[in-house]
Amino acid sequence: MSTQAPAARVEGAIEGLASSESSSDNRAWPPLPESVRVVEVGPRDGLQNIDHTVSTDVKVEMIDRLSTLGFDRVEAVAFVHPRIVPQMADAEAVMKRVSRSGAPLVGLVPNERGVERALACDLDELNFVLSASESQNQANLNQSIEESLLQLERSMSIAVRASVPMRVTISTAFGCPFEGHVPVERVLDIAQRVAEIGASEICLGDTTGMANPRQVYDTFALLGDLGLARQLAVHLHNTRGTGAANLLAALQAGVRVFDSSMGGLGGCPFAPGATGNVSSEDMIHMLNTVGVATGVDLARLVDVARALEPKIGVRLPGQVMRAGITYDGAGP
Repeated sequence: MSTQAPAARVEGAIEGLASSESSSDNRAWPPLPESVRVVEVGPRDGLQNIDHTVSTDVKVEMIDRLSTLGFDRVEAVAFVHPRIVPQMADAEAVMKRVSRSGAPLVGLVPNERGVERALACDLDELNFVLSASESQNQANLNQSIEESLLQLERSMSIAVRASVPMRVTISTAFGCPFEGHVPVERVLDIAQRVAEIGASEICLGDTTGMANPRQVYDTFALLGDLGLARQLAVHLHNTRGTGAANLLAALQAGVRVFDSSMGGLGGCPFAPGATGNVSSEDMIHMLNTVGVATGVDLARLVDVARALEPKIGVRLPGQVMRAGITYDGAGP
């Protein structure tokens, strides 16, 4: 039994932990990046699952306020058939009225027609979406994965001619609400193919919050082994409460671009149970406290989320907007 005084033992333990940060000690915190980029998807993915119409005025205000807070990009609208996603029926009207005074604005597109509509609205970037499961791709896009890849090739040609970058988001990359398990080999194959087609960024979507941290880490590590590390992004949902853990796993696997939604607003109308994107405030707060910079003004973001909640007409599940910020900057 140690005869050392408790205070001395505590001081010694702290000194040992500090010295382990530069050693191979198993207790050392894995290295984290100094900064990451955050893509705010609330105006598009956040709103699309709401069953009442959100006015064009509110959408414009939401985009304008969020785009001045320091996000890397804001996904503003989707160019899809209004019968399929009624909430996005006013995409052109929204884009005519936004101020464009802040972050670059992104439009989601599923096909050539969507690309043409987006380019007519002078979007800064496009986000082409397809699924890693056949069932979800049929439910969401009414076509097979192979058909979506052919659409991507034609859509990419249009975007390249217009000099507009196109990200590709692979939905249900960690699990499908219809099929369950999605083989990682399929995700890797689709990712390689979209990279060859010319995707500026490859985002894996946890569309229904089915991912676990080990799965997230392993998948992104494998993609890094394929030489795709610099192109990777992740779109997480917090449906089953694993959003923060999966975020940390992706961060440690080398991902540096993260989607999130103001207040945790969101879901997918074509995936049963796909409630709740990862909350922007909660994610940025956690990153701040572990010393990872995002460039986003968290205090202003909390104010915006609180102000827009009654205008959107749903209770937002974000926690930091309720509990408040513990630190303005990085944690100790």
